[in-house]
Order: sequence, then structure tokens, then C-alpha cells
Amino acid sequence: MAKILLMGNEAIARGAVEAGLNLATAYPGTPSSEIVGTLAKVAGDYQFHVEWSVNEKVALEVAAGGAYAGARTLVAMKQVGLNVAADPLMSLAYIGVKGAMVVVVADDPGPHSSQTEQDTRTFAKFAKLPLFDPATPQEALAMTKAAFEVSHRRGLPVFLRPTTRVCHATEGIEFSKPVANKPDGFLKDPKWVIFPRLSYLKHRWLEEELPQIAAEFSTSLWNRIEPGSRLGIVTGGVSYLYLKEAVADLGLKPTILKIGTPHPFPTGIAAEFLSRVDRVIVIEELDPVLEEGITQVAALTGFQGQIHGKRSGELPKAGEYSFDLVRQSLIEILKTEVPRAIKAENGKAPELPVRPPVLCAGCPHRASFYAVKLATKGMNAIYTGDIGCYTLGNAPPLSMVDTCLCMGAGITVAQGLGRIEPQ
Repeated sequence: MAKILLMGNEAIARGAVEAGLNLATAYPGTPSSEIVGTLAKVAGDYQFHVEWSVNEKVALEVAAGGAYAGARTLVAMKQVGLNVAADPLMSLAYIGVKGAMVVVVADDPGPHSSQTEQDTRTFAKFAKLPLFDPATPQEALAMTKAAFEVSHRRGLPVFLRPTTRVCHATEGIEFSKPVANKPDGFLKDPKWVIFPRLSYLKHRWLEEELPQIAAEFSTSLWNRIEPGSRLGIVTGGVSYLYLKEAVADLGLKPTILKIGTPHPFPTGIAAEFLSRVDRVIVIEELDPVLEEGITQVAALTGFQGQIHGKRSGELPKAGEYSFDLVRQSLIEILKTEVPRAIKAENGKAPELPVRPPVLCAGCPHRASFYAVKLATKGMNAIYTGDIGCYTLGNAPPLSMVDTCLCMGAGITVAQGLGRIEPQ
């Protein structure tokens, strides 16, 4: 079958279609927006329902209701949107689902278009829910389908966590024939009503499920050992691609543990990996999730080798990784001789000029800002802003945004200032 060039978000949408999607919901936010936008274009062809919701909480609750009735549902958002959806999600982890439910949360290391760099892998640990972490668009498609299967078998919502580089990268994608899922409807049962006693029992159930899922993940194709020397490197997500290019460039042949399901951590394959190496480097963006996992397994198995990563201060805890960063980090940690070919490089590429983001030509926000500026001329006005393109009004010549906190906070911050600011 011929491959079709798709963006990562389009590949996730295709994975949902192939998994038998019945219902998709979302609140738009870069880098996740194209997922449901793509699904909306083909909803009629494959007979499923798609809707944009007023916020992420509503989107997740609609998807949960569909899953209660046996549907395969998908809800998409960006990482800060998960904070809005946290209330229903935490209870849903206890209640579970009947059909299947995949929660796609697109993280934004960098960040490129977000207020925070929060790591959904850490949130998955907090929520006690399984998570898939794709490295490429093709893997994002395959992991979307796998996430639906795990959700259906385990009766739990499952995270898919693509990052900006995976969401917006393109790759030739192979399609498969979609399966059909016919929901059998909602069946009344006390288990759908969360209350304290049931919450306690379901919490115990969830804690018993996680080790079983970890054992299952240890034998899955998403987690694998690539044999090599006694130097071990643990990685996952798009960092795996940076690592593969860096070790090839440096002439290294380490033993690599690629982890595609960071939570629950696949302890079985991690223990096998540690038995093959004397020293470990962990390459991952943002939180030290893989580092904490491998460190715990090392303690349980009596591994005596050194573990290099964020906790040792040898790799950054903030910001996006790159091939250059990973290669340089390996050189510094290993104190390896830099290959002649790298030495021959003509220094660093020249720094590009700083180009701060600006409002697009013809953007109606310009007129809005101008109108407000005229209306408040001569006043000591404070302009409380909101996230998104409005924030670009902060810079000259507009200089019209004095605060920006989060979605919708422009009005409420103004209310607080209004109560306290001297008149």
C-alpha cells in the first residue's frame, strides 16, 4: 500500500478512525488542534460524531458519557487544557469506562505556544493512568490504536502524549482498514455513581491494575532493548530520534532502552536492560520521569552503576531537546574524543536575528486594541489580557497587555485589581 504524507496530528486522527472511533471531542489549543479538525472532515464518511466543546472539562465529560454507553471516544487538548479537565478525569480514573476512551494531550516543550512546559507523563502518574509516548507520526497512529485496545481491555481512560515536534512533523504513513464498533448503550449500574465508599474500593482496584499493566507493557513492542555495548541509554518520545542521530555521529554503539509507555513504568524490561549495562544515561525532555523509573528499578535490582541525567545536573530539566544538545551532552558526560568530522565543522551556524511574534497582517485584534486605546486615552488604565494572540498586544507599539495568566483570566484579574488598586 502506498504511503500518504501526514502530519502527526493527522496520523493520530487516522489511528482513531482505524480503531473504530464513535465520538470525538476537543477544545482547540496548539499543538493539538489539527486532530479533531482532521476528524471533522471525515466524520460523515466513517459515521462518527465530532464536536468542539466550550472547554476541556466539557469535552472530557462528553467523551466520558459516550464511553459509558460503550462507544470508543477520543478527547484532545493541549497540556494546560488538562488542568481544566482534571476534575472529571481524576474521578473517571476510579469509575472507569465501558467502551474505550483515549485522552490525547499534546505537550509543548520549549514552550512554543504555551504558558507552561508541564509534562503529561507526570500527570499520568498523578492520575494513575496508562500513557503512550510516540516518537514519530507513524508510531503516533499505531499507539492511538493500541491505546484504544488497552482502554477497552482495562476499562480505563488512557493517555496519548505527543509533543509539538511529533504533532507537527510529517511522515509517509501506512493506512490499515478501520474496524467497526457498535456501542450497545448505557446499562444502569451503581458503579457509575461515584461516592466515598465506592471511591475507596475503586482506588484499591486501580492500584492493583497498575502493576499488571506495567507487566504487560514490559513485553509490548512499544518498549524495546536495542543491544550494544555496556553503556546503556534510556530514552523515549522524540528524544529517541535525537539520540539515534547523535550516537551515529559520535560513533557510539550503546545499549538503548526505548520506552514508549512511561507510565506505568515497564519494570520487567528495565531490569533486563540494567543487567546488560554498567552505566546509564537518561535522555528525555522535561520531567525526569524515565530517570525516576530506572532509578527505582536500579535500587530494587541492586544495580551499582552510575545513572546520569537531570538529577545529576548533566541534562537540562527545562526546554526542548535537539540533536545538538543531545550530542553535546553525550560528549561531556562520556568525556569522549570528538570525531574528526565533527571537529571539522565550521563552527556554529550564525545566530538568526530575533524575530518576536507579531499579529498577522489584517488581524482584527489590531483595531480592537486601537479602539480601547482611544477610549482610555488620558487614563491610568491597566489592561488585563488573555492567552492566545491577544498576548501579542503586550509589545510596542500596541503596549496594551499588562497581565496575562491563563484562559479567561482577563476579566477575573481585573476584578481583583479593581477591589484593591488605589482609586
